[in-house]
Amino acid sequence: MSLFLAGPAGRLEAILWRPLDGAAPRAAAVVCHPHPLFGGTMDNNVVFRVARGLQHAGLAVLRFNFRGAGRSEGVHDGNGAEEGDVRAALDYLEREFPGLPMWAAGFSFGSRTVGSLARYEPRIQRVALIALPSKAFDCAFVREIGQPTYVLLAEHDEFGTPQDFDERIGPLGNNFERDVIEGVEHFFRGKTPELEQRVKAWGLRSLGLPANGQP
Repeated sequence: MSLFLAGPAGRLEAILWRPLDGAAPRAAAVVCHPHPLFGGTMDNNVVFRVARGLQHAGLAVLRFNFRGAGRSEGVHDGNGAEEGDVRAALDYLEREFPGLPMWAAGFSFGSRTVGSLARYEPRIQRVALIALPSKAFDCAFVREIGQPTYVLLAEHDEFGTPQDFDERIGPLGNNFERDVIEGVEHFFRGKTPELEQRVKAWGLRSLGLPANGQP
């Protein structure tokens, strides 16, 4: 379902997916896209696959375009204001699915934005950081995330390899699960179906469900 959200800098273009089987969602997640100034939108293939994996795990999933991307109003900020856009997405999910746990996931710039916000946004109960650009940006704040967090990295990511992540972020707490897809760069080309399956598997594990998704 396509819709617009009321954001802090104007309307935000969004797409909401409900679980494919028509069942009530087990949680609700917002998924954030890569850098808008480099063509990033909610239609990015990695974002699509992350959202699909969560949907197959039984979640309601909201993708949206940050301010200034696609048909979203406003102008790109890049210095933290986009966290307000994520909050607007959480506001929508909270109204649409009252009482459901809320998760947040992001790819690249989206992961940096989600990770930063999660430190002081208690509504976010679980976090997924996909291809966090730890070499391109200072992402040391990740150590401050207290929620259960899934970190999925690309082996040859030009914006932050697993080695870059380890060196720049340092040891992680027990609330983190670190995973790597081998043989790919930042956009996971050729392995986006595997990415989708890993995200789905993480979602099911987080919900305490077996791989087939049945209680």
